[in-house]
Amino acid sequence: MTSEKLKKAREYMARESEDQPYFHLTGGTGWINDPNGFSVYQNRYHLFYQHNPYDVAWGNIHWGHACTDDFVTWERLPEAMAPDQPYDGAGCFSGSAVETDDGKHLLVYTGVRKVTDASGETTEYQQQCIAVGDGVNYEKYELNPVIRTEDIPEGHNLSDFRDPKIWKESGTYYLVVGSRGADGSGVILRYCSRDGLAWKYDGIVEECRNEIGKMWECPDYFALDGKQVLLFSPQEVAEGNPEFRIGFNTVAMTGSTDDKTRRFLREHVQAVDYGFEFYAPQTTETKDGRRIMTAWMYDWAVMGEIKSDRKWNGQMILPRELSVRNGRLCQRPVREIENYYGECTGYPQTQIADFPQISSSCMDLSIKVRHAETCFRRLTMHITEDAQNELLLTYVPSDNAVILVHKEHGAPHDRISERRFSVSDRGGDMDLRILIDKFSAEIFINDGEQTVTAETGNHSEVKTISFSCEGDALISGVKHDLQFGS
Repeated sequence: MTSEKLKKAREYMARESEDQPYFHLTGGTGWINDPNGFSVYQNRYHLFYQHNPYDVAWGNIHWGHACTDDFVTWERLPEAMAPDQPYDGAGCFSGSAVETDDGKHLLVYTGVRKVTDASGETTEYQQQCIAVGDGVNYEKYELNPVIRTEDIPEGHNLSDFRDPKIWKESGTYYLVVGSRGADGSGVILRYCSRDGLAWKYDGIVEECRNEIGKMWECPDYFALDGKQVLLFSPQEVAEGNPEFRIGFNTVAMTGSTDDKTRRFLREHVQAVDYGFEFYAPQTTETKDGRRIMTAWMYDWAVMGEIKSDRKWNGQMILPRELSVRNGRLCQRPVREIENYYGECTGYPQTQIADFPQISSSCMDLSIKVRHAETCFRRLTMHITEDAQNELLLTYVPSDNAVILVHKEHGAPHDRISERRFSVSDRGGDMDLRILIDKFSAEIFINDGEQTVTAETGNHSEVKTISFSCEGDALISGVKHDLQFGS
């Protein structure tokens, strides 16, 4: 039965706002954050998301819903869940989805409730809940929550237990969920179920041990290219590890699983993305066997800064195809974006000084940089929105390093963000792929060994890309304009 709160949200969502990105999913109106329930159901790809339909600020968390056949263009569906039960009245928080053997769409999510005692002190409880539906309408399970506070290992924080990721393997349902252990840092727990409804604790997958941040949110766990991959989003990462920035991060670990303990054995640790607006990735497996990842294109550090007078706030990345090469998680834009290619423009190899500026609000641009007789000292790509807002990507081949600077000036905020990260040694050569949409840029370095995601607010929709160099370098490129509708 659809609650009055959910009916209200569905009616409100009929008023989708204008000025949407071309190929990045938004909530239509209101605030969105973490992607949820990324899954295949009845041969279509479904994506849910944290959603506040009524405001462009975080709060009042529902589950929005969209589906797609190609990961590029999306059909918005009615709101899937509202915080309308005692166990989730403070929010229907992040989770995942799977298709059951009997053809149902099973959602598992974190229900949040708050309890205020006689002294006025409020305690938040996070527990895992179930809803079952047909791809449009979902009923919450009458025995929710299915994983309660008493099912958490002793000493774990009851307010930091969230974001279950479900899958089915050899006839058994499993999920991993983020927790904060007795030492105050992140732990990934595993639970199992025969029917997807009754769950039992099944051990620890991996622990932080106060090495990478504190709470580990939004875990994902899957096999890929002969490796086991663990994704998560740690909070409160401290200064000291050059791979990660201070505060909120996204991390990929590749490794294997211990045959006896079934614990994860980490071999390689990396950031998933090196930009400033990327968080809470979630993956699904396609019908043709690809592992596809999406993520929230925003940053908790600036969540209170409303960037424009638009009626929507927040978007998802263009989903990416994942692979593991030499132990490293690599990413490419979904190949389906090529179905939207329009006019193609080639740029023959030339000196940097002779390479033209390229402007667009919607394109897929590939660039090859090659060193000349002597290797250049620094090369910078400028993605300019207007006189005060610019993204700079500087390559320093002598250090095998990239310096990223994001300058944003003007109301309602003013900030300059900078970080530095390492790239592979290619003798001064570098390949770049840049996807431009109205309000974003996604950059793929050296066939996706590193990526940089940038949400570009409400400045000029048209981005201008240009290059400058200290020393001599050769550059060539191919631009595909992207076409969507009339």
